[in-house]
Amino acid sequence: MALCVWCSSFGACYGRQGRSYWRKLKASSDSNTTFNVLDYGAKGDGKADDTKAFQQAWEAACKVEASSFLVPQGSVFLVKIISFQGSACQPNIIFQLDGKIIAPTSPSAWGSGILQWLEFKDLNKFTIKGKGVIDGQGSVWWNVDSGLPSTKPTALRFYGSNGVTVTGITIQQSQQTHLKFDSCTNVQVYEFTTSSPGDSPNTDGIHLQNSQEVVIYSSTLACGDDCVSIQTGCSNVYIHDLNCGPGHGISIGSLGKDNTKACVSNVTVKDVILQNTLTGVRIKTWQGGSGSVHDIKFSDIQVSEVETPIMIDQYYCDKSKCANESSAVAVSGVDYVNIKGTYSKEAVRFACSDAVPCTGLTLDTVQLQPQSAKQSSSSSDNNGVSCWKAYGELKTKTVPPLDDCLQSGNPSSGVNSNKDSC
Repeated sequence: MALCVWCSSFGACYGRQGRSYWRKLKASSDSNTTFNVLDYGAKGDGKADDTKAFQQAWEAACKVEASSFLVPQGSVFLVKIISFQGSACQPNIIFQLDGKIIAPTSPSAWGSGILQWLEFKDLNKFTIKGKGVIDGQGSVWWNVDSGLPSTKPTALRFYGSNGVTVTGITIQQSQQTHLKFDSCTNVQVYEFTTSSPGDSPNTDGIHLQNSQEVVIYSSTLACGDDCVSIQTGCSNVYIHDLNCGPGHGISIGSLGKDNTKACVSNVTVKDVILQNTLTGVRIKTWQGGSGSVHDIKFSDIQVSEVETPIMIDQYYCDKSKCANESSAVAVSGVDYVNIKGTYSKEAVRFACSDAVPCTGLTLDTVQLQPQSAKQSSSSSDNNGVSCWKAYGELKTKTVPPLDDCLQSGNPSSGVNSNKDSC
């Protein structure tokens, strides 16, 4: 009599022969939901153009709910400009990146210029994960004599998508921004890495625009611009447990360029380590803009060799000279709690607008020391602090002292009207 040694999910039990049948059936089922780019003609030698194979594998995976698009380990795939369209896709697709994707470096591959290299668009409940690498081979773009277009692409962009998760992967040597989310909701990024040198131009780590309900955590970001850049249209953003550096720090903005309206609210940045960065936590707006930034909290921030750890700059200008304007993006309700470490230029800089001053600023347990005696001497004239038109409250004693920095009360300028406009 055959022993009952294995049971199916339906409760029926089988002997050795039945067990083998069900295992084969399960393997067949798995293969039907995994779409390996090698099965669609990809070479994976780092030389042949694998763009078509990626497109065909995506079109197949897109039709199957909870399918897996596989970029296998041990291969290098050269992929040109590609857009993974999701408007007709089933939900819960997984993009399993275990191998390496590299960008072309020939000028002929980029035409007159493009805004993004790898794009995912209109997806619902999508995950990209794995231990693989996306390599923009950006060093050729950073050379002004490369012959490549002046418009540099973002390496990986998500647009108009909901329920996006990015985890485990590395983006390195990005041509410009490493990872961008535009008009997305319910975004989660964790255990993610960017790797580009500190002098690589405009290579933001993560860029958010018109996106809501975003969580970024447990990641390491090294780049040549903002580690995280939060632009207009963003709200309910929570960033925690990041390592940032080199780079320009964690920035809200720049906002209000060319007299535009900008709205950012409900942003929390917590438990972040910044080392060898231009700024620590920063809000930057252009003169002439409108709208508001409000309900912002920076807490438990550790800085080391950071030029200016705390900054609000309502006179931001990225060229030699900008026109004076009478309007500004309003900045209000910003809390700084437990900001500690060393600075190399200036501990705190609040350069707020004459027309629309900063209001509702609070500082609690701020302890920032000059990196060396030389920095201490160079910043002695202003004690490492620069403040203009900043209104708020000190909750505790600070280092350096900020007693004369914040004005009490509220200005009569149009802060509230700008906030209401959002």
